[in-house]
Amino acid sequence: MTQLQPGTPAPDFTLVDQDGADVALHGLRGRKVILFFYPAAMTPGCTTEACDFRDSLAPLEAAGYTVLGISRDEPAKNAEFRARDGLTYPLLSDPDRAVHEAYGAWGEKMNYGKKVEGVIRSTFVIDEDGTLIHALYNVKATGHVARLRAQLGL
Repeated sequence: MTQLQPGTPAPDFTLVDQDGADVALHGLRGRKVILFFYPAAMTPGCTTEACDFRDSLAPLEAAGYTVLGISRDEPAKNAEFRARDGLTYPLLSDPDRAVHEAYGAWGEKMNYGKKVEGVIRSTFVIDEDGTLIHALYNVKATGHVARLRAQLGL
């Protein structure tokens, strides 16, 4: 797994959201983007993280950020997750994990003391020109959004 570094261009992508609409990173040029990779919709840790982003959405959007979540879940599962937890930002589907791999959010990790291959919970902050400002790997679901907001001065 190759981890991305701040100052490098964010890999472009087009993925389908929970409603089947295409979302392209290059289509968001001119806006700052927070992109977070989560392992699986409706699991406890992912629900905590997703709801924390939901609860912080107003100040993030006020500061010019667009929030996008990405998982390997199919759009229908993301739609269910979004509806169940009142999530108000797009959840993108990457079932073949190509975008996960491009961002270094797929690879070997420790899970309950065992080495496994899977989604590495990661968050990326991208500036208006498509350059990475932050590349945060192996983040914890609980408290991550508060720490991110502090890093961003929000």
